[in-house]
Amino acid sequence: MDQYLQVFTTVVEQKNFSRAAKELHMSQPAVSQYIRTLEENLGAKLLERTNKYVRLTKAGEIVYHHAQEILGLYTKTQKLIDDLINKAQGPISIGASYTFGEYVLPRIIAVLQKAHPNIQPTLTINNTTKIASLVTSNQLDIGIVEGHFRDKQLIVEELAEDRMVIVASPLHELTLQENNLENRKLEQETWVVRETGSGTREATEKIFEQIGISPLKKITFGSTQSVKEAVEAGLGISILSEWAIQKELRNGDLKIIKVEGLPFVRQFSIITKSPFQTKALELFIELMHERKLLTPLEKSKYT
Repeated sequence: MDQYLQVFTTVVEQKNFSRAAKELHMSQPAVSQYIRTLEENLGAKLLERTNKYVRLTKAGEIVYHHAQEILGLYTKTQKLIDDLINKAQGPISIGASYTFGEYVLPRIIAVLQKAHPNIQPTLTINNTTKIASLVTSNQLDIGIVEGHFRDKQLIVEELAEDRMVIVASPLHELTLQENNLENRKLEQETWVVRETGSGTREATEKIFEQIGISPLKKITFGSTQSVKEAVEAGLGISILSEWAIQKELRNGDLKIIKVEGLPFVRQFSIITKSPFQTKALELFIELMHERKLLTPLEKSKYT
């Protein structure tokens, strides 16, 4: 059955029988026969096809969703069996929210590759909600997400703490004040924030609540890098992770604003779907727990 599902998902993703046949190194009639047999076995039409397009039916949408999970579990099972015999090797699919994925994971993966060159990591970076969804559906082996994450379908393990600070352009008038700012001044500022669903946005809203402000002016961006560039350009102020601003602090492009009650500390957690892990994944998790790899390189200079 797994081969039929593989052919089916490839046709869906390629949106074309001939492209799917080429991808699978099969003839187009063979691909068509696989799809017909699958439809007959399930008793439902899965694809609407014309000369121009291939579309999923309602039944096809259900099968495609579960086929991804089944194929993911099949691949994971194969890797676990291989690990009983072989050394740590093969692919691991890693997902991470933006801050951890962009500013911490590259260091960890570099160390992993140097020590275990036969492990082949692939990295997906997205917001916390999306990463959790991909782990739940077995499309990722592991995720690293922001905030105090809880999900009954997943195994959650606390990993590290991250410190959130308010930053502005060094030319911003608020950076000229040496004492802690009054909160009402912060409330009147334009805030550059991440999109709803990201861990950084969740932390930002908690900080607003903690310091008792409800800013009226918010501008939303979809990545930490774009938030930093907007703040550097003087568009407003923001709340960002210390991990994310090391280079900007070093170069003098951003400056931390001192506010009573900050920095705000948030949690990063590891999420997995299964308690059974490949050797490659076990080694990766062990490496992430090394404290020296989870400390901002320039932290002591600015706090």
